[in-house]
Amino acid sequence: MKILVAVKRVIDYNVKIRVKADNSDVDLTNVKMAMNPFCEIAVEEAVRLKEKGIATEIVVVSVGPKEAQEQLRTALALGADRAIQIETDEKVDSLGVAKLLAKLVEEEQPGLVVLGKQSIDSDNNQTGQMLGALTGMPQGTFASEVVVDGEKVNVTREIDGGLQTVALTLPAIVTTDLRLNEPRYASLPNIMKAKRKPLDVKTPTDLGVDVASKVKTLKVEPPAERSAGIKVGSVDELVEKLKNEAKVI
Repeated sequence: MKILVAVKRVIDYNVKIRVKADNSDVDLTNVKMAMNPFCEIAVEEAVRLKEKGIATEIVVVSVGPKEAQEQLRTALALGADRAIQIETDEKVDSLGVAKLLAKLVEEEQPGLVVLGKQSIDSDNNQTGQMLGALTGMPQGTFASEVVVDGEKVNVTREIDGGLQTVALTLPAIVTTDLRLNEPRYASLPNIMKAKRKPLDVKTPTDLGVDVASKVKTLKVEPPAERSAGIKVGSVDELVEKLKNEAKVI
């Protein structure tokens, strides 16, 4: 079985986000970039399925600028077999990414498509669901466990009420949640091997997809600074402040 894994280049989660002076976007100048943490989990799950003998090939794909090849090489070092970059300098929204992935699904014919449930920059949580609608493939979102059983994959989902297990007929789409696995670190020998693994570069035009965004960002603002806390001398004073100042009771 072939597994297609989508990965995204985002600002490293340890970096404090800065907003441009004109509030037009996030400032990316000299900012450390990394693979989206949910995408790391998706790559790890695909590698584990290959180690179990269930998957025969792992193909990773990323949509973005040329620099995104760094994240693809990381995925190759973690155990993927080959990579595809859809190179574009445009800011592609969730629907555009889903359309590009749908074209790759048509070309590659994977048995399983694995994505992170969301990226930590836009936090949209849309691409996997949109891909399912475009391809007609069944999907299991927010996966905390994935078990492939013959022509089916059982996905345990994290939902508001607890856990739900759905049985999907392959080919299928799975989006990964935090508790699915613990991603490994790439070893130095595997990082060196990754440099020799195939990485194909395509463009949205090659796939016949228009990636012009349908979404316009009006303004980007940092979250408001939290005010300093205070100490109170008694329970009565606390109740008074909660009632008259915070107005929460």
